[in-house]
Amino acid sequence: MTDPQDLTASAEPAVAPSGGPRQTLQLGDTRYTLLGTAHVSKESADEVRELIRSGDYDAVAIELCASRHHSLVEPDALAGQDLFEIFRQGKAGMVAASLALGAFQQRVAEQSGIEPGAEMRAALEETQQHDLPLLLIDRDVGITLKRIYANVPWWQRFSLFSGLLGSVMSRQEVSAADIERLKEGDVLESTFNEFAEQSEALYTPLISERDRYMALRIGEESPPGRYRHVLVVIGAGHLKGMAEHLSQALPAEPRYEREALEATPPRSRIWRLLPWAITALVLTGFAIGFSRNTDLGWQLVGEWFLINGVLSAAATTIALAHPVTIIATFFAAPLTSLNPTIGAGFVAAGVELFMRKPKVGDFAHLRHDVTQLRGWWRNRVSRTLLVFLLATLGSAAGTWVAGFRIAGALFGS
Repeated sequence: MTDPQDLTASAEPAVAPSGGPRQTLQLGDTRYTLLGTAHVSKESADEVRELIRSGDYDAVAIELCASRHHSLVEPDALAGQDLFEIFRQGKAGMVAASLALGAFQQRVAEQSGIEPGAEMRAALEETQQHDLPLLLIDRDVGITLKRIYANVPWWQRFSLFSGLLGSVMSRQEVSAADIERLKEGDVLESTFNEFAEQSEALYTPLISERDRYMALRIGEESPPGRYRHVLVVIGAGHLKGMAEHLSQALPAEPRYEREALEATPPRSRIWRLLPWAITALVLTGFAIGFSRNTDLGWQLVGEWFLINGVLSAAATTIALAHPVTIIATFFAAPLTSLNPTIGAGFVAAGVELFMRKPKVGDFAHLRHDVTQLRGWWRNRVSRTLLVFLLATLGSAAGTWVAGFRIAGALFGS
């Protein structure tokens, strides 16, 4: 994209005299000023406003992706989505994680008096007011989560994401240490910070890949010569890495490498085939049972239905689902466990939505309700998500428990 000879770094100090850390780079005819901000800082927001108002810049790039930009501009966007479609597309877990992160962010705002990402909001408002191009350069948060999931060994995934959801859902007070971490990284980074510091598998997709990704996006959206001077607003934790990437010649076609960093590895063939294998084994167990003794066969079928149904229904009861949902889940779970194309959680969520359709007020109060643990059960939107997730877990537990019970009855002493 650029000739290394056309690239120079300014002699500007790493920390500006009256603001956050900065680095200015000259690529051809375009100057790029990288401003490292604190995501929980009124001073950073004020500095962003002051710099944009100075008139020195003709474009502004910010550490946001399209989905987070949409959430910032339209905080109640979830109200306009079809919840049933979210469940059908398998996005319930991602929505629940986003709500949990939002709850963490809301509690930080209430305790510190400053909304995390205030400097990004300031950049949005000022670029709109001064009619400047706004460039969104960060990778989609959903892709980052998926790449984290794929990069971390399977035995660490459950503890990682249960720690994520548990920490942001259960704590009513955000610790001072969490707020300090937010001054270096965004909500996602601060949440995973304690893991990332000791895990290269987590650090790579969370930090280093995004450093490279944002540099590539700048190469695409504001190549040398398109703008005179670009202000790049990023978290202070990304300043060093991005400066290093921009100090080297980027690819002539950054899009190809950027798309590679957006790719999510397909599920292993083993994991795709596992549900079908379990179904085949259970049905084979039934067949063996009936071939030995009709009573034994019906005993195995009965235990399968009872164990699967009870555990799934109990899980939806924990979610405080409607009684009709609990009954429907009891009968559906044993059948859906033998049909990998549909899950008990999908059925449970569908019935719950039919029996208790969320009201306008549920969407209006959603962001506030999920900041407290009991709010997840009080709000119909978040409660339906819990019904889906817990019914899915209950059915999975029922499948394994009943499966081992069948194996024991057939091959045990």
